[in-house]
This record gives sequence, structure tokens and C-alpha cells, in this order.
Amino acid sequence: MSIVVRNSIVWVLQELILLADWRLSVASRYLRAGVGDKLTSFTSMISGLGLVLAVAILTIVLSVMNGFEKELRERVLGVLPHGIVSLPDGDLEALGKELLSHGSVIAIAPLLEGSGLLLANGRMAGILVSGVDPDRESQVSILDEFFIQGSMHDLTSQRFSLAIGKRLAEDLNVAIGDSVNFVSPEVQMSLVGPLPTSRRFTIAAIFAAGADVDKTQVYTSVEALSRLQKGRGSVGFRLLTSDLFDAPEIVRQLIVTSKQRIYGSSWTQRYGNLHGAIHMQKKTMFLMLMLLVAVAAFNVVSNLMMVVKEKAGDIAIIRTMGASTNAVRIIFITHGVLVGAVGVTIGLVLGTGLALIIDDVVLTMDGVLKLGLMDEYFIQYLPVDIRLEDILLIAVSSLAICFIATIYPAGKAAKANPVEALQYES
Repeated sequence: MSIVVRNSIVWVLQELILLADWRLSVASRYLRAGVGDKLTSFTSMISGLGLVLAVAILTIVLSVMNGFEKELRERVLGVLPHGIVSLPDGDLEALGKELLSHGSVIAIAPLLEGSGLLLANGRMAGILVSGVDPDRESQVSILDEFFIQGSMHDLTSQRFSLAIGKRLAEDLNVAIGDSVNFVSPEVQMSLVGPLPTSRRFTIAAIFAAGADVDKTQVYTSVEALSRLQKGRGSVGFRLLTSDLFDAPEIVRQLIVTSKQRIYGSSWTQRYGNLHGAIHMQKKTMFLMLMLLVAVAAFNVVSNLMMVVKEKAGDIAIIRTMGASTNAVRIIFITHGVLVGAVGVTIGLVLGTGLALIIDDVVLTMDGVLKLGLMDEYFIQYLPVDIRLEDILLIAVSSLAICFIATIYPAGKAAKANPVEALQYES
């Protein structure tokens, strides 16, 4: 009994809404225009399906592009320095006080950088090495969150210890406690002439940030790297700034105002082009895929033209009952927008649902088919970040295109001669 009452209430509400504007009532009834005409029904389905797929694809692509941008900003740039200031010769302690006196510098930590080769088990890998202070590194980096074995503090367990990424450990086939040879480009003189400096290091910790730093970056203590470089490197500070996008300007200000001769760089010199490319690609993909939505939306035109032809008799009757041409135009514009709204809504729901599982789908395909889809990217998975503002932008833009697409067929319906239509019907 309760189900009957509820259905009755719903039906009454629907009828009241439809009666609120007879034009909306007629337009909504025309959504079922294809029931008696197989061709019209088929074209309605195709045009609606095209719009659904276009909106779904646009939703997925923008969510993935957002994910790449977010992961670069939060994960990769959380591990790498916002800025680096180095001091070839001078008072390091005084420089540290200078840096912290800048209002936009939140924290600093000692840093010494270098590069070289790691050799183990007959394998070789080129790497970048950062000499850090394990006790202070957590103030400027989120790397501690990504250690899967050991920690940054294990770098102090032995004089020459390394923390390396999971992918690098797999490439070299090494584990915690194994030894590797680190070959530095710094040369030392021997009886046979200049030779590169080599030192045996022990693997003390392994991290997995899910980014390319897992394969290219290793960490050791400042003291160990300084000994390897024989004091020739420039010890400096890694900076954590209040806004990473202001880091280039902050570093410039520090260089200009410092009382000592210092050098500096920011994250934009390493990943700035990538961030800009992702941002630009997002805009480009949005515009390109909106063209796909436009093509799908203009399929509504052909469908609406068929509805206009099929309902010529209805249009004539409405006109003879006193309806104005604007009223007829509004009926078919409303019908087209309703069709678009249904397609856009389904597309957004479908796109959002697929975006939530696309990472698992892509990684499964990659694992089964061995395609190496993510090997060339700075992270090793497909990130997704669904943003409400993008959903609203897609919805509004798509509905606007649908509205524009309905203007021509609605105008044709409004200009139809009711007398000729009734004669044709008879």
C-alpha cells in the first residue's frame, strides 16, 4: 500500500512540475518521440551515446592530467628541494641564519650534491647523490614517508652508507646490507695517472616514492660524500619555501641580499618545464576534447530535425491553438537541452566511475601485456584527481554547446507553415 501511495505522490509531483509550463511538458514528452519511429529512435540513441562517450572521455582525461599535476607538486617536489643555495667558501653557519631570516623560507637543511656510477653484481647505473644531515632532512623533505626498509637515520649506522630507491635496488639486484661500488667523477692521482675516485658503500635503506627518483637518486651523509669528493664540493642548504611556485624569486632575493658570495637554483630548473608542459597539455586536451563534445552535440541537430519532421502535425495543431513561433522555438530548444542534459549527466557519472578505476585497469594491462606504458613518466602509476570545478566546467560547457546546436532546428520548427503541415497530415 505504501508503495502505491509513494508512486502516486511522485506522479502528482511530476504532473505539477510539467503543468507549471506547458512548453516544458511538451518538450519532455518529445523525449519519447522515437518510440513510434525506429529510425528516429536509432538516431536518438546514437546521438545520445556519442555525447555520453565524449563527456566521459573528457572527464577521464582531465582527471588524469590533474593527477599528474598534483603528484608532481606534492610527491616529487616533496622529495626534491624547492631551492638550493650553495656556498663555495665562507661562513656556513652565518649563511644559515641569513636564509632563515627570510620570511618565505620555512626550513633549511645541509646539502651536498654530486653524481656518479653505482656498480654491483656486474651491473651499472648512473645516479645523482645527495649528501644530507639525517637529523634535519625531515624538516625539508617528505622522503621519510616513502622508506620501505630502513630509514634516513640508518645513514649514520656506518660511515659510508646509502639510501637508494626500490627500482634502482631491483636494477642492481641489491638489498639491505649489500655492498656497492660508488664511482665519482672526481679524479685522484695514481702511479698509472689520474683515476676516478671509487668507494665501497653499504645499502642501509630503501625507499619507494613511486617516481623517477626511485631510479636516479641516492642519499648518503654530508660527511661521507664530502670525504668522497675530497672536500671539493660546495656544501649548501636545501630550502623549504612557503610557496614552491615562488621558489625561483625567493632564491633570487637570497642571492642578491646575501652578504656572502653564494649560488642558488630552484626546482624549476629540473622540473619546471615538465610542470609547465602538464599545465599546457591540460588546457590543450580540454579544447581538443570539447571539439569532440561539439561533434557529438551537433548530432543532436540531425536527431532534432527528424523530430521536427515527425511532429509537424503536432506543431501545426499547437500553432492553430494560438501558440506563438517563440513558444514552438522554446519547445524544441528545451527538448534538445533535455537530451543534452541526460547525455551529459550519464557521461559525467560514467567518466567519474571509470576515472576511479583507470589506474588499476592500465596497470593490469601493462603487467599482462608488458607494454611498459609508464616507463617514460616521472611516476610509475596513473594518478587521478577528480575536481569539482572541472566537473562543473565540463557540464556547463557541454550544455552550452547543446543549446547552440538546438537553435537551428528549433528555428525551422518555429517557421513551419501550420496549414501546409495539416494538409500533409491529412
